[in-house]
Amino acid sequence: PPGAEPRPKRRNKMPNIKIFSGSSHPDLSQKIADRLGLELGKVVTKKFSNQETCVEIGESVRGEDVYIVQSGCGEINDNLMELLIMINACKIASASRVTAVIPCFPYARQDKKDKSRAPISAKLVANMLSVSGADHIITMDLHASQIQGFFDIPVDNLYAEPAVLKWIKENIPEWKNCTIVSPDAGGAKRVTSIADRLNVDFALIHKERKKANEVDRMVLVGDVRDRVAILVDDMADTCGTICHAADKLISAGATKVYAILTHGIFSGPAISRINNACFEAVVVTNTIPQEEKMKHCSKIQVIDISMILAEAIRRTHNGESVSYLFSHVPL
Repeated sequence: PPGAEPRPKRRNKMPNIKIFSGSSHPDLSQKIADRLGLELGKVVTKKFSNQETCVEIGESVRGEDVYIVQSGCGEINDNLMELLIMINACKIASASRVTAVIPCFPYARQDKKDKSRAPISAKLVANMLSVSGADHIITMDLHASQIQGFFDIPVDNLYAEPAVLKWIKENIPEWKNCTIVSPDAGGAKRVTSIADRLNVDFALIHKERKKANEVDRMVLVGDVRDRVAILVDDMADTCGTICHAADKLISAGATKVYAILTHGIFSGPAISRINNACFEAVVVTNTIPQEEKMKHCSKIQVIDISMILAEAIRRTHNGESVSYLFSHVPL
C-alpha cells in the first residue's frame, strides 16, 4: 500500500560450496576440485584398531553446499561406510545440502530378485544413503537406470557416452567402418544409442550364464566381417564376458577388436585375461583408479571424466540444468 515501507529485497544467494574427498579415489577428487578452482576440504579418515571407521571433518560446513566424492571401488564396504559416516558428519554439522558424488555406484548389479530369497542390495544402499542424510546423488552409468527409482531424493545419472564418442573419433582412424557390439542383451540400448550417433551398424552377443561370473555359450547377432568391432559395456569385473566376446568377434571375421567400458573393476583374473585376449585396447574411464592396473597391462587406456563430474557439480550448485551433459563433453 502507498506510504508503506518498501519490502527489503530477498537475496537468493546459494550457500558456499565445499568439496570433500573420501579415501577411495583421491586422484579423481583432486581433478574435480582443480577443474572447479577449489581446494579440497580438510577431512581426516582413520580406522581404530578394531577396524571401525572414524571421520573428522576439519572445517566448518554450517550452511554450506557440500559435495562428497567417493567411488564404489577397492574395499567397497569400508568405502561405503566411510561415505555414509561423512554424509552424516556434514549433515549434523548443519550443512545446508549434502550431495554424494558416487562415480561408480556400489552394489549396482544387485538390482533385482533374479532368484528366490535374493536381496535387492542396490535398494538397501539407496536407503542407507538417504537415512545417513544425503539430499542428492550424482553418479555415472548406473548398471540399470531404474536404480534411480530406489531413491526418494534426486539422482543425476550422468553418461560416459559423449566422452566415449569423442575417444572413438579421435583414436580409431577407421571408425566410420566399425560395428558397435554389446557383449550382452542388457547393454543393447547403450550400444544402439552410440551406433546411431556415429551412424554405424551395431551387433549383439547373446550369452547364457550357468552361474555368476561364468559364461556358458555365446551367439553373435549381426555382421562384423572385415570391420573394426568396438565392444561397449558399462562395467567389466572378471572380464570373462568381454574376452569370450572378443574371441567370438575375431572368429566372425572382425579385423580389430576394441573394448570401451565405463567402470573397469578388473578383479581376480581380469588383467591376465586381457593380456591374453586379442584386444587392440581396453578403454575405461577413471571412475575407478586404474594406475596400478595399467602397470600390469599395456592395453588399458583411460578416458578422464573428471570434467563431466565437475561440470555436474557446478551446474547443480548454481541451480542450472544438467541435461546438457547427456550429449556433450564440457570443454
